[in-house]
Amino acid sequence: MQRPNAIHAAGALAFAVTTWSASLHAADATASSASPSSQTLTVTGLSQPADILIDRNGVPHIFAANERDGFFVQGFNAARDRLFQIDLWRRRGLGQLSEVFGRAYVAQDDAARRFVYRGDMATEWRRYGPDAKPAAQAFAAGVNAYIDWLARNPDQIPYEFRKVGYWPAKWSAEDIVRIRSHGLTRNLKSEVARAKVVCRASLDADSVRVGLQPAWKTQVPDGLDPCLPDDLLKVFDLATQGVKITRDSLQHANADIVQLAENGPYDVSTESAEGSNNWVVSPQKSATGRAIMANDPHRAYAAPSLRYIVQVSTPTLNLIGAGEPAIPGVAIGHNGTIAFGLTIFNIDQEDLYVYELNPANPDQYRYQGKWVPMRTVHETIEVRDGAPVQTDLKFTKHGPVIYVDAAKHRAYAVRTAWLEPGMSPYFDAMRYMRAKTYAQFQTALDTWGAPTVNQVYADTSGNIGWVPSGMAPIRPNWDGLMPVPGDGRYEWAGFWRRDQLPSAYNPASGYFTTSNEMNMPAGYPYAQRKLGFEWTNGSRHARIDEVLKAKDKVSLEDSEQLQNDIVSIPARRLMALLAPLSSNEPRTASALKLLKGWDAHMGADSAQAALEEVWFSRHLGRAYKNAVLPKAAADTFDAPDPASMLDALEQPAARFGENAAAKRDAVLLASLGDAWDEMVKLQGVDPGAWRWGKLQTNLNAHPLADAVDADMRAKLNVGPLPKGGSPFTPNQSTYRVSDFRQTNGPSFRIAVDVGNWDNTRAMNLPGESGNPDSPHYRDLAQKWLDGEYFKLPYSREAVEAATESRLHLVPETSR
Repeated sequence: MQRPNAIHAAGALAFAVTTWSASLHAADATASSASPSSQTLTVTGLSQPADILIDRNGVPHIFAANERDGFFVQGFNAARDRLFQIDLWRRRGLGQLSEVFGRAYVAQDDAARRFVYRGDMATEWRRYGPDAKPAAQAFAAGVNAYIDWLARNPDQIPYEFRKVGYWPAKWSAEDIVRIRSHGLTRNLKSEVARAKVVCRASLDADSVRVGLQPAWKTQVPDGLDPCLPDDLLKVFDLATQGVKITRDSLQHANADIVQLAENGPYDVSTESAEGSNNWVVSPQKSATGRAIMANDPHRAYAAPSLRYIVQVSTPTLNLIGAGEPAIPGVAIGHNGTIAFGLTIFNIDQEDLYVYELNPANPDQYRYQGKWVPMRTVHETIEVRDGAPVQTDLKFTKHGPVIYVDAAKHRAYAVRTAWLEPGMSPYFDAMRYMRAKTYAQFQTALDTWGAPTVNQVYADTSGNIGWVPSGMAPIRPNWDGLMPVPGDGRYEWAGFWRRDQLPSAYNPASGYFTTSNEMNMPAGYPYAQRKLGFEWTNGSRHARIDEVLKAKDKVSLEDSEQLQNDIVSIPARRLMALLAPLSSNEPRTASALKLLKGWDAHMGADSAQAALEEVWFSRHLGRAYKNAVLPKAAADTFDAPDPASMLDALEQPAARFGENAAAKRDAVLLASLGDAWDEMVKLQGVDPGAWRWGKLQTNLNAHPLADAVDADMRAKLNVGPLPKGGSPFTPNQSTYRVSDFRQTNGPSFRIAVDVGNWDNTRAMNLPGESGNPDSPHYRDLAQKWLDGEYFKLPYSREAVEAATESRLHLVPETSR
C-alpha cells in the first residue's frame, strides 16, 4: 500500500490485510466498551473528555467542554465518518491526486494548483476574524488525531484506502482555506460560449442562448477577437471538476489512459447548473406563532452526500445544521438564537483576460504599452509508481494562465474573486454562526466572499431578513459578459460593499424567499453596479412564492410539502399554449389528447410528465432555435434559454416575424409529434405504460464505483431510484439530456422551527455516514424519495432520548 507520509508500524502491517473488517464502523470499535452502544476512545490532543452522541438517523451530536475541543472533535468525527471523502477533497483541491492515484491525474493536479490561494496567510486569516484560525487548527488537529488512531487500529482503515492502497494524509489548518476550486464558479464558461456565438453569428443570436436580466444589451469589448480556441477551458474544467476514478485511470497503462482524466465533456448548458431554495416566514404568517426558516441547497448527487449534518455544543457555542464535512462549523442551520440559510445569488466574480504575447519572449505579455513578465511558480507533482513531474505554473497580474496559443502569440488567464483573501468557500460562516441579532448577522457578512449567496435570517424575537453577500467586483467600463483584453484597459476598481447590495428586513408580506432568480428589487441601480446579468430560471421561485402567498399561515408541514413540490410552471405555460391547438396528424393528435387537462405535476409515475420533458429537452428547444435563427447561428450552441423561449412562444411576433402565431404553432406541433415518436421508442406504443420515473433516475455514485466489480459497485452506489420533478420544480431535478440521469438537486433539506428547536425537521440523502457498511450509509434514501423528514434534536435531553450509540472521548493523559 502506498504510504506518502510516515505512519505507525502497526499501520504498515495492516497494508497486507485484504479483508475488510465490515462489522464495525471505523472508530465505533475500541478496547474499552461498557455496552455495544457505548464506546470509549483515548484521543491524543483532546484537552478534556467529550461525547459524540449518534442519533438514530446517524447524526452526530458533539458535546465538548470548550470551543477548541468542540472543533477538534468535529474534525475527529468527520474523519471517523467521512475520511475518504475529505481526503479526496483535500487532494483534489491541493493538486495531490497523482501521488496516490497515478499518472493519469497529473493534468488535473497541474490545473488545480493554479487555483490554490497563494497570497499572504496573515491577511487571509484576518479576513475571517479572530476565531477562525484557532477553529481551523483544532479541526485539522482532530482529523490528524483520527488518522493517528487508525495507525494504532489499522484494521479499521476505511475500505477505499485498502482498495487503492494508500494511507490518508495529515492536514494543516492552511489546507482548509487555501483550497478554492471546490467553490461554485460563475459565468466564465458563459463568457466563452457568448464569444463563440458572436464569432460565428451575432450578439442577437446569443440572446436566444441566454436571456440577460435585468434587461441589458451587452457589446463586444473594444480590442477583443471573439474567435477563441476550442479547447480554451480544458484547464479550468479540470481544476473545477470532480475526481473520476476508473480501473483504467488507476492502471495508467498507455498514453491514452494517461489522458483519461482530461476527457470530461465541455458543457455550458443548464444541465450542470446548481441552485437552491430558501425562505423565512415571520411569526405573524407562521402557523406556529414563531418564525420558520427553510432551506434545501441543490448540489451534485454523490455517495456520501456533499452535506453532513452535525451538532457542535460547547458552553459558549451551540451549533447545529449542515456544512461540507471538510470544513469546521456549519453553514446552514441555527445556533439556538438565530437560524440561517443560503442560496446562490448570481454575482459575476470571474473574467477571462486575453493577452498579446511578446514574439521574442512568450513569457511576457503586453500591459499598459510595455512587455511585462509573467510570474512563474515551479512545482513538483509526485506521481505514484512513477517519476515526479516538474511543472511551471504561469500567472499574470490578473490570475493563472489557463491557455497559451503559441501560433497567434496569445495567452488567456482567469481573474476570479475567489483567489482574493478571505474567499475560501463557506469558511466565513465562522463569523455569522455566532451572531445573535440581525445587526450582528449583517456585520458578520460584511466580509463574506464565496460563494455569492442569498443569506436568509430568522430569530427567536420574530425578526426575519434577507442579506445577499459576496465580493462583487466593480467594473467601471464593461459588464463582465465577454472576455476582455488584458492590456490594462479593463480593470476591477475594488469591490462593492455589502451595504451596497440589496437587502430586506421584516418585509410587509411576512415572508421572503429566494431560488437563485433575478431578485434585485425595483429601483436598484443595477446598470451602475452590474452585479450580474445571468440568473437561474425563475420558475422555482415563482411557484414557491405562489404557494406561500396563497396561505394565511405557513406551517412546518407546509414547508416540507413545498420543498417536495413538483409543479412545473414552464410545463403549465406550455399546456396553455397547446390548449387551443389541434392536429390531423395521428401522432401529434395523440400527444395533444394525452396532455389535455394535465396539471403540470411532474410525478415519477406520470406519462404526461415523461412526454412533456422528452419534448421540452430533446425536441422543442432545437426546433425553436432553428425556427428563429439562421442555421449557422443555431449550430453555435445547444439548448436555448428556457425563459426566453417561453416568452417568445407566448409573444411570438418579436422572434417569428410575419405570420408569427402560425409559425409558432407549427414549431409546437411538429416537435411534439417528434417527441411522441421518441416516447414510443423509449417506452412502447401504450402511453398508459409510460412513466417519467422510468426515464429520470437518481443515482448517488461513489467515487470508486467505476473502479470496482459489479457487486461492490452495488454496495458503494445508492440507486438508481425513479425520480419525479424537473429543473423547474421546487423539488428541483436537473438531469442529463443524454440519459435523463439526475445530476443535481436537494440532497439536504431543513425546516427550522425557530425557538422550538427540537421540532426542526431535516433530511440528508442518501445517509449521514460515509462507510458503505454502516446502516446510516443509505438508510435515508427511500425516505428522501418519499418526501419524509426526521426531527433534528438539539437540547441535550432530546439528543439523549434519540441517541443510538455513544462515543466517549478521553484525553490521553486521563487514561
